[in-house]
Amino acid sequence: MKWFLDVLRGMVIGLANVIPGVSGGTMMVSMGIYDKLIWSINNLFKKFKECFRILLPYLVGMLLAIVLGSFALKAAFKNYPLPTNTLFIGLILGSLPFILKEMKGEKIGWQGVLAFVLLFALVVFLKAIEANNVTKISLNIGTVLLMLVLGAICSAAMVIPGVSGSMILKTLGYYEPVVTEAIPGLIRGVSSGDWSSALQSLGILLPFGIGIVAGIFGIAKLIEVLMKKWKGRTYCGILGMVLASPVVILMDTSIYEGFNWIICAVSVIALALGVLIAMKLGDKPESAKE
Repeated sequence: MKWFLDVLRGMVIGLANVIPGVSGGTMMVSMGIYDKLIWSINNLFKKFKECFRILLPYLVGMLLAIVLGSFALKAAFKNYPLPTNTLFIGLILGSLPFILKEMKGEKIGWQGVLAFVLLFALVVFLKAIEANNVTKISLNIGTVLLMLVLGAICSAAMVIPGVSGSMILKTLGYYEPVVTEAIPGLIRGVSSGDWSSALQSLGILLPFGIGIVAGIFGIAKLIEVLMKKWKGRTYCGILGMVLASPVVILMDTSIYEGFNWIICAVSVIALALGVLIAMKLGDKPESAKE
């Protein structure tokens, strides 16, 4: 049962990572597994068996959610944009008690307040300057290098609560070709035997994935250091980014298309459901290793 619940938690993290404005790191905090996963990433090579056993169900859940989400979320956002978004706003808001619990008794000071304001503003600013989507990517050496860099940048979303890798891709204009085109393109190409299409998608996704893996280890180490030295102030910055996430989601005017009272009611239910899920998955959070 524990393994199954960890897979479900991994699926929540994976879904968050493919939704612009929603952070996988935020979902980790909301479910009380943030410190444990950071510890496991940083100690993977020192204590491989133990850390791999911890990370495996989350990785399985994330991969399942990312693959399924690249198909299902495109349809959900197209047909039910407001309820889908309010569900994830609920998941984000449900994380707040866990963040505040971590901050209790920690030194904050003016530095913590500044970190909150600056990082809140940064997340909103990234949304405000969101670029138009790049419609198609040509596969060449330049694209491979670009994907490596984009993957490393987006790896922040896997580790830092409040930072959305998908939103970074949207800001830079590469969300559609990477998330909703390349991932489904690879699956369709393999299943239909269209190897040219599959290799085109793989040429985009492989360097992007390598960049993510490389970036995760560097950022996880940085977070671990910040948590040890300035935990309260670090969580202030995290809180700023987490609270900015619902604002960023609601800034997208396209989610209000077709708005009516039925959609409003369903959205409120979805919001409450999201909070409930976050609270349930965050029950009895497991602490990190010392």
